[in-house]
Amino acid sequence: MKISFEFVTALEYRLKAASKKILAFESGQKYIDMQEDFEKKERSYQQQIRQLQLELSKAHAETVSVRNKWFETCCDMEKEHKQEMAAAQKQIRQLEQRALKAEHQRDEALDKVTEQRHQIYELGTELEDEKGKNQILRAQISRDYENSSIPSSMKIGRKKITNNRERTGRKPGGQPGHTGHRRQRQIPTSEPVLLMASQEILDDPDFKKTSRTIVKQLINIRLVMEVTEYHAEVYYNSKTGERVHAPFPAGVVNDVNYGGSVKAFLFLLNNDCCVSIDKSRKFLSGLTEGKLNISKGMINKLSREFAQKTEQQQKELFADLLLSPVMHIDCTNARENGKSAYVFICATPEGKSLYVAREKKGHEGVKGTPAEEYQGILIHDHESTFYNYGSDHQECLAHVLRYLKDSIQNEPEREWNGKMRSLVQEMIHYRNSLAPGMSCDAEKVEEFETRYCEILQKAKEEYEDVPASEYYKEGYNLSVRMDKYMKNHLLFLHDQRVPATNNLSEQKLRSYKRKQAQTMTFRSFESIDYLCQCMSMLVLMRLDEETNIFDKVSQIFG
Repeated sequence: MKISFEFVTALEYRLKAASKKILAFESGQKYIDMQEDFEKKERSYQQQIRQLQLELSKAHAETVSVRNKWFETCCDMEKEHKQEMAAAQKQIRQLEQRALKAEHQRDEALDKVTEQRHQIYELGTELEDEKGKNQILRAQISRDYENSSIPSSMKIGRKKITNNRERTGRKPGGQPGHTGHRRQRQIPTSEPVLLMASQEILDDPDFKKTSRTIVKQLINIRLVMEVTEYHAEVYYNSKTGERVHAPFPAGVVNDVNYGGSVKAFLFLLNNDCCVSIDKSRKFLSGLTEGKLNISKGMINKLSREFAQKTEQQQKELFADLLLSPVMHIDCTNARENGKSAYVFICATPEGKSLYVAREKKGHEGVKGTPAEEYQGILIHDHESTFYNYGSDHQECLAHVLRYLKDSIQNEPEREWNGKMRSLVQEMIHYRNSLAPGMSCDAEKVEEFETRYCEILQKAKEEYEDVPASEYYKEGYNLSVRMDKYMKNHLLFLHDQRVPATNNLSEQKLRSYKRKQAQTMTFRSFESIDYLCQCMSMLVLMRLDEETNIFDKVSQIFG
């Protein structure tokens, strides 16, 4: 029941007054005052009696009845006084009981309030803990490739991307006036097949043959197995017993040898197309009607052979990376017999890439890679190890945008994260809109830097007013990191050669990830190392669009 403030206040004043009276009675001062008052009144009455006695003595003639009535009046007054005294004492006892009862009720109420406060505090503490746990669990559940470093391949049940384009009302497909992309005609490999009209048309005199001929092609492919057999006559020296024969071509060592095209086919199928060794050999066996049954051991050794035959090209690629003014670098996990290994990628904006396998991360992993001796600008994903190499650094803003989105989702009451995300997107869009070779406007860059600092100051104020949750500190840590590494976040605005993201490394590492997903785990670290060397060369070969990669690999295998 809700009690008004005025009523409680009146009761408190009444209780205070009653407490004072009780204290007076308990101390005995009240009784002394009452006794003094009584004695004072008694002395007054005695004086009056003496005066009356004097008057009686002077007026002895008055009748005795008047004196008796006077005595009776005094007795009545005394009786009334005693009654008043008894009533007052009774009232005092009642007030004492009420005061004791009120004090008892007050103590019980205070104890109950104290207990409720303890309960409220405990419930509040439990509620805060549960809110924190709920927040971190929601953050973990909602964390995906859009708001964290998790690769998109690990997202299960990816949301459907909606089509936001406006309907034009036109039919799907090529529109009138579009030249289209026709299928390319090929040179016939056999004599053309002439299709004759039906006998009914030939017999009808109304049909006349025209000079027009409609030509359509049907293209098929088939695998032709070429087998070259070499014969070398043996000569015998009757004196020395020496036997000699003509030398066989390079690569022809065993009774049956496989040429570069067979090796290139299996090598690309296994390493570039991420097809397992068993499926690769079965596929080739099926194409040759079971004539070629390559062993798994031979297919497995193709990576080592290819890596060894391209050592010189790999050294040249290593040197080219060191000469590049800008280099992307990143690292991903690998698996080798249940143990963790790592694959580093070093790539230039032109597309040259070098994959390096390492057993450890950190400085041990960087040792021997181009980054160890590199003196240019490194682009990475805020890997603290990489800050010890290169002359300058640019952090990947794509990762920063994901982390800001994660902060927006888990800290919706804060404003700095949304403003910072909009600013980063605006800066990237501005940089991408510039023509090649055109540098950023100095005033525009200064404006971006000013807004960047203002947003970080607002983040600092927000976290001072409402500290970050114990269970979710990623947003606060991100604001501190962006303040500390501001120069490394905005370097792309000052140097036209520097891209804003490290997406190139992410794209290059996906090739290895696909192979890792197919293989599940490598049996030896050397297998990972050979694979990385092969992938580096395949990427380099693809940079030349005129080169047929199958022919190129076939030539290397010889």
